[in-house]
Amino acid sequence: MRILLIGLLFISTFLSLQAQPKEEIRATWLTTLGGMDWPTRKANSPQDIEAQKKELIQQLDALKAAHFNTILFQTRLRGDVIYPSKFETFAESLTGHTGKSPGYDPLQFAIEECHKRGLELHTWLVCIPIGNKRQVSLLGKNCIVKKQPSLCKQFNGSWYLDPGNPGTAEYLSRIAQEITSRYDIDGIHLDYIRYPEQGEKFPDKDTYQKYGKKQELKQWRRDNITRIVARIYTDVKQLKPWVKVSSSPIGKFNDTRRYSSFGWNAYSTVYQDAQKWLKEGIQDALFPMMYFQGNHFYPFALDWKENKNERWIVPGLGIYFLHPKEQDWKIDEIIRQIYFSRKIGLDGQAYFRNKFMLDNTKGILDELVEHFYTYPAVVPPMRWTKGNPPSQPTSPSLILKGNKIEMSWKASPSLPGGIYYRIYASDTYPVNTEKAQNLITTRTDSCQYTFTPNLLTKGGVYWAVTAVNRFGYESMPLALNMPTKEDPVIYYGSFPNIPSGYTLIVSDATGMEILRTVHPEKDIPQKTGRGFLQFSLLAPDGTITLAGVTVY
Repeated sequence: MRILLIGLLFISTFLSLQAQPKEEIRATWLTTLGGMDWPTRKANSPQDIEAQKKELIQQLDALKAAHFNTILFQTRLRGDVIYPSKFETFAESLTGHTGKSPGYDPLQFAIEECHKRGLELHTWLVCIPIGNKRQVSLLGKNCIVKKQPSLCKQFNGSWYLDPGNPGTAEYLSRIAQEITSRYDIDGIHLDYIRYPEQGEKFPDKDTYQKYGKKQELKQWRRDNITRIVARIYTDVKQLKPWVKVSSSPIGKFNDTRRYSSFGWNAYSTVYQDAQKWLKEGIQDALFPMMYFQGNHFYPFALDWKENKNERWIVPGLGIYFLHPKEQDWKIDEIIRQIYFSRKIGLDGQAYFRNKFMLDNTKGILDELVEHFYTYPAVVPPMRWTKGNPPSQPTSPSLILKGNKIEMSWKASPSLPGGIYYRIYASDTYPVNTEKAQNLITTRTDSCQYTFTPNLLTKGGVYWAVTAVNRFGYESMPLALNMPTKEDPVIYYGSFPNIPSGYTLIVSDATGMEILRTVHPEKDIPQKTGRGFLQFSLLAPDGTITLAGVTVY
C-alpha cells in the first residue's frame, strides 16, 4: 500500500497544458569545431580530461531536463575527427594541438553519457570541406590533401573533396563505416554534403572531362552528390540497418510555384537533389537548414512536407539569429516556426546551435520547457522498415524501499542491436502508454529501475514498462502493479466526508499521524503543511479504515 501512496506525492495534477506529442524528434547541433559548443577546456592533463567530461555532462543534463532526445554531435570537423581513427587525425579543439590525443575517446564517452540519459547520439560528419590553408597546414602529412591529393580541389582559399571523383564516395563511406562498426551510435548525420557556395565555379573541369560522359554539367554534379549519399547509406545499413542516416541540406530545396528562393537553394545552387534522396529511400531523415524568417520559411517548410515520402523532415531552426550580435531576431519568430512545424505534421525540430539554446538566448529554452517540451517525447519508429515490435517483458516486480520505488522485470528476447526499455506511470489503470505525460524515462538498458521521487519529478500510482528495439518499435506494455481492493480514493485538493461520530486521522507520507479532526476544511489548512496527506477514519468502536489520500 505504501508503494502506491509514496508515488502519489509526485503526480503533476495541477497543470492544464495543451496536448503534446509523444513522438517528436527534438534535436540540437552540438558543435566541436573550435570548441564553439564544446569543449571550452582543453584536455592536456588528467584534471583537464575530467573537466572536459564534466562540461559535456552538464550540457547533456540540461538537454535531458528540457526533454530533448537527439544530439547531433560533431564528429568530423574539417579533415579531422574527435575519435581515434585510422583515416584522419584528432581535431585541434580537443587539446589545442592538431593530432594530439586527448587521453580518452570523446565519442565513446559522449555515446555512453547520452544513452544514460535516454538521448540518441548521431555522429555529425562535415563531408566535403577539408579546411582553409591554416587548417590544412596544421593537419600536415595526416591530411587527405597530402595522402590522396587527387581527391582534393582548392577553391576560394579553402580545400574540398571533389564530389566528381568516385574516390570521394569511397573515402567518406570508409569513415562512416569505421564509426558505425566501432561505436553504438544511433545515427550518421551528413553535413555540407554539397558543392561549395558559388559552386558553378568549382574547378572540376578535369574531373568532368574524365567522368562526365557528356552529361549536362549541373545534372552531373547533382548525381555526384546523390551517389555519395547513396554509397554511405547503403554501406552503413549493411553494417547496422537500425542506424539512422540523415543529412542537413540547404533549407530551400528549390523555387516553388509562388515563392522564389532568390538564388539560394539546394537543387540549383549547390547541387543537392535532396527530395530525390527521399524518393529513392537513401535517407531516413532530412534536417533542412531553415534559418529564415516569414515567407522565406513557411512555404518551403510546406514544400518539404509535401515531398517527404514517408521519411522524416525535421526543420533546422536558426536560433543563433536571436543573438543581438547576429541578427537580433525576436523570439516570436522561432515560436511561430515551432507551432507551424507541428501544425503541418513535420517530425520535430532541430536547433543551431547548442550554446545559444543552453544560454537561453532571448528565453528560447524557457519557452520550450514551459510551453512546447513540457513532457518527454521519443524518436518515432522507423515505420518504413516495416518491422515488428519486440516481445513484451515478463515477471513484473514493484516494491518500496525507504522512499524509493524499485521495479524489475524479465528481459524480452534479444534482437540485433539490442533492446532497451521505457517506463510509464499514471494515476489511472491501465497506464496509457500513448500519452506523453505518462513517460517517466524514455530509455533504460537495464531490467531494473529505481524511482526516487522529488517535488520536480512526476510519478504515479500505477506503473508499466515496454520494450523497444533499435528501430523504435515498442512492445505492448507490462503492468508493474495493478489495482487492489485496498487502493485509496484520491482527493485532489479536497477532503473526505466524515460520517457522524467518526474522526478523521491525518498522516504524512511516512504514515506518521499529524492531526485528528472532525472539521478538516478548517483544521487542515491551519494545522498541517502542504504536501501529501493520508486520511483514515476512526469509528466510534475504535476501528480504523483507510479513507484516501490527497496532494494538498
